[in-house]
Amino acid sequence: MDGPTGDGPTGDGPTGAPEDGAPAGARLDRAKLLAARYKAAEARPYLASALYALTVVPSAGVPTMGVDRHWRCYVSPAFVDATPVAELAGVWVHEVAHLLRDHHARADRLPAADQRDRRRVNIAQDCEINDDLLADGLALPEGRMEPRLFGLATGGMFETYLPAIPATPPHAPDCGSGAHGTPMPWELGEAAGPARIGPVEAEALRRQTAQAMRAHQRARGRLPAGWQRWAQELLEPTVDWRSALSGAVREAAAWAGGAVDYTYRRPSRRTPALGGRVVLPSLRRPLPRVAIVIDTSGSMGEDELAAALGEVTGVLREVGVRGNRVAVLACDADVHTVARVTSTEQVTLAGGGGTDMRVGIRAALALPDRPNIVVVLTDGYTPWPDETPSCRLIAALIGADAPQPPGWVETVRVPPGS
Repeated sequence: MDGPTGDGPTGDGPTGAPEDGAPAGARLDRAKLLAARYKAAEARPYLASALYALTVVPSAGVPTMGVDRHWRCYVSPAFVDATPVAELAGVWVHEVAHLLRDHHARADRLPAADQRDRRRVNIAQDCEINDDLLADGLALPEGRMEPRLFGLATGGMFETYLPAIPATPPHAPDCGSGAHGTPMPWELGEAAGPARIGPVEAEALRRQTAQAMRAHQRARGRLPAGWQRWAQELLEPTVDWRSALSGAVREAAAWAGGAVDYTYRRPSRRTPALGGRVVLPSLRRPLPRVAIVIDTSGSMGEDELAAALGEVTGVLREVGVRGNRVAVLACDADVHTVARVTSTEQVTLAGGGGTDMRVGIRAALALPDRPNIVVVLTDGYTPWPDETPSCRLIAALIGADAPQPPGWVETVRVPPGS
């Protein structure tokens, strides 16, 4: 591990060239910044490899500190000057947590409407991180985002926090594309700039960090709950697919149920206070609607499909989505049947031709009662939409060799013979 002034191929770059372009009077106090990183790594050695993998890029454009998905850390010289070393150490841990928790890839799987409000996404992500950091005794600057500011419980994932985060003003935090996924003007882009970490190296760093956390916990017995959960999920990928699907649907249903709206069907309890002259609407939380798109192309066996569909309907009953809130569409290259069902016996698996699940997804989203969640049961040999639809999309991939969909599609793998 490098010391506080160490440079290396995965450290801060050998030349510091980006700093040379900083405005006069705004040069980075590199010694202070790297001392803060050393302090963070010394106190939490399980994060050392990830912290020292970050490449420092001084920038007058970034508000404080931010990261891109290539593990470059953009740093405001003015922010470093104004922030104590102890708080800078906390910000180092905060920024590397965005990358370790793969926030940018998870943001890519959000509905398009949420992705467009990157600052709101960033606030939800900060809430996921900061409650763990504060519980761990880390110092963070004033103005930090925490779940309690929005009346939320600690220990949640940013996807579950997001529905409760209001539309955000321009001065909300911005941790860069390594967090919310949207490239920022102050970032260097895909091809430019100093050393970059690719997806394979990033995944290796995550596994190395998770293993270091597990070793630290065995030796010292203390690790923040959020990091414990993250390390366990990363190091134990063999998950019962039914549990994984249940978790994905439950998370999506919570997201959909959090989308509040106003209704006049049940007036607000504040209406009597106005003497009956004005009727105020009340807030409602709509129950989620689910569409299941079944791949009935020639490569799919009816027995396997029926078994998998039975598991999906069981999951929906478990999370409280049932009855006429579930639509099933049988689709190969065309949609053959659409039905609202309460049991697998009511499903007709018609088809047997080519494969294009985009057709089924479009048909599901065009239903009169538009779904909040679309589950696609397929062997994966299909084209996918070019962008995230305005709903949560979960692919239940049947078979060990099913090809991986785009990164923004939530994926659950169903082993053959299930």
